[in-house]
Amino acid sequence: HGGAGSPSQFSDRCEKACKTAFQLLEKGGNSLDAVTEAARILEDDGRFNAGSGSVLRLDGKTIEMDASVMDSKGNIGIVIAIRNVKNPILVARSVTNTPHIALSGEGATAFARKKGFKPFYNVSKYALERYKRLKQLIKEGKLSKESPIWKGYDVESLWNFDNISYEEAFCDTIGAVAIDKKGVFAVANSTGGFSPMLLGRVGDSGMIGCGFYAGPSGAIATTGAGEEIIRRMFAKCVYDIISAGEDVRKACKKGIEMFPPEIKAGIIAITRTDFSVEANTEMAHYALVKER
Repeated sequence: HGGAGSPSQFSDRCEKACKTAFQLLEKGGNSLDAVTEAARILEDDGRFNAGSGSVLRLDGKTIEMDASVMDSKGNIGIVIAIRNVKNPILVARSVTNTPHIALSGEGATAFARKKGFKPFYNVSKYALERYKRLKQLIKEGKLSKESPIWKGYDVESLWNFDNISYEEAFCDTIGAVAIDKKGVFAVANSTGGFSPMLLGRVGDSGMIGCGFYAGPSGAIATTGAGEEIIRRMFAKCVYDIISAGEDVRKACKKGIEMFPPEIKAGIIAITRTDFSVEANTEMAHYALVKER
């Protein structure tokens, strides 16, 4: 599994999540539950942009999260723009036990309550620090330095929050991939979104084949600039390269090469014989545990 940030900053929690998931697999647990548990541990950390550490939207108040799980048996669960839950990855896992694949917005939150997930709203100090930096960039007219997708766009003219005016107001994904003793691959992905964001913005983590994919050939989780990942269907593209017979490490490198240097992108992937971690910046950190 991996997440954005410097290796020294996040290695402790990554290792804990990885070891916990591995222990579950060693006991005969399935890969879907293993990646879900790894993602839950990272969501609880507060330093990652997922779960408790999710970024604030442009209004400085709203938190909307996306999360997804998938395995090579065809189980898929997705929540999009869900609010007021501690662990969106657990809600996504619960969606796999319904006739649906994806739930969004108020429906996703209502489903969480129905399944017993208690209301939760928390802004970590890391999320507050990110928002303060973002707000300063907006004041200085340098928003595109934080996110290239905003180059040439005026924030005020696109403002769509009704709980606070523009005048009053003024990014990283976690992922886990695994294979269990039965040879089933699984992936989990969770994010608080990409800062800065308009209300209702959906990124790659909630879109199958973009931020995540799992099939008979392996499992893949991605991170980076969501809009650009969606445009390239990053996860499925790399998966198809692997399915065609390419080595997983070469396949991931080819995937990263689809992005220009200024667009951040990272990927983790696992197959039956190997794994790969690739990124075009130092944004991605990972921890690996494998059976000896």
